[in-house]
Amino acid sequence: MWRPSTALALLLFGTAGCRSAGPYGYAAQYTATSDETSAASGAREYDPVMYAREAEAWRKTRSVLFGVVTSRAPGPGGAAYLTLKVRKLETRNLCSNANDEDTCRVTVSDRDFGVVHELGKLRPDDDMGEHSIGVGSLVRAVGIFGEDVDPADGAPIMRASFYRHWPRYFYVTRSSADLMRQ
Repeated sequence: MWRPSTALALLLFGTAGCRSAGPYGYAAQYTATSDETSAASGAREYDPVMYAREAEAWRKTRSVLFGVVTSRAPGPGGAAYLTLKVRKLETRNLCSNANDEDTCRVTVSDRDFGVVHELGKLRPDDDMGEHSIGVGSLVRAVGIFGEDVDPADGAPIMRASFYRHWPRYFYVTRSSADLMRQ
């Protein structure tokens, strides 16, 4: 016999398993936001070796990459000019407690794979405030590389059409594996 109390219990049980990974991706597997999935659709994962070999071909398509911010400066037209050390996304996030996804953090490689500069507009909360983008932040950027390079280091410059940001301490590198679980 179907009772309203049974229906309510099923509804509560069903929604308990449905939760968002939140803006910082607290989940055992990397979880892209819907905007991120849209922005990255058709973009190719940045490969610094292949970019150096075929820069012209890479400039014709959108690229996507993860990078740790090593410097931030004002760019033209109110944009931010970020210097990023490129990192690889790990296949699984590290978690402090295997039974609690809220303890999981987006995980990237310890080693960097080159330098890229990103030029783009920041959202107000990422521009200023407690969790703003700064040295040590992690950024996933989607954009197009231009023909210009940074005058100081010769690294390519990406004009970002989309980014996602994790403040310092809201993500981990693979070196945290001895303190966290996969």
